[in-house]
Amino acid sequence: MSAVPPEPATQADLDAVAAQLGRPPRGTRAVAYRCPCGLPAVVETRPRLADGTPFPTLYYLTCQKATAACSRLESAGLMKEMEARLAADPDLAKQYRAAHDDYLTRREAIEHVPEIEGTSAGGMPGRVKCLHVHLGHALAVGPGVNPFGDEVVERLGEWWADGPCVTS
Repeated sequence: MSAVPPEPATQADLDAVAAQLGRPPRGTRAVAYRCPCGLPAVVETRPRLADGTPFPTLYYLTCQKATAACSRLESAGLMKEMEARLAADPDLAKQYRAAHDDYLTRREAIEHVPEIEGTSAGGMPGRVKCLHVHLGHALAVGPGVNPFGDEVVERLGEWWADGPCVTS
């Protein structure tokens, strides 16, 4: 898996994301990662939604299969395990801080939103609170940036292997 630059979302992409989410997407700027099945799996959202609401989640995981798999990992206690490792391992904490900084830099390059300045997502840099965010970040930017996102990618395996999460 390697990251490719985000590509503008087409109407077909937006329709697929609406089917994945069960509602129209909000603030979608681009497809940040396309699932091997061909559908968007992570979208890049605008830091400020059309109604003016600040939106800190730059990389939004939309694939139902990946989302469900992340939820199973969360239910199994992976976030608590990650937080314990984060507290005990200064090198991991440094990598996680760098992931937080990467997230902020990428979002800031799109638009400065003072209300969310310094706030990334997923609990970064001091906590681990949402594996969906970390998976979205890792898929969008590629390996070696978000250590917990990379771990989730590895643990999930080929979530797409039995076909797309939605059909058009």
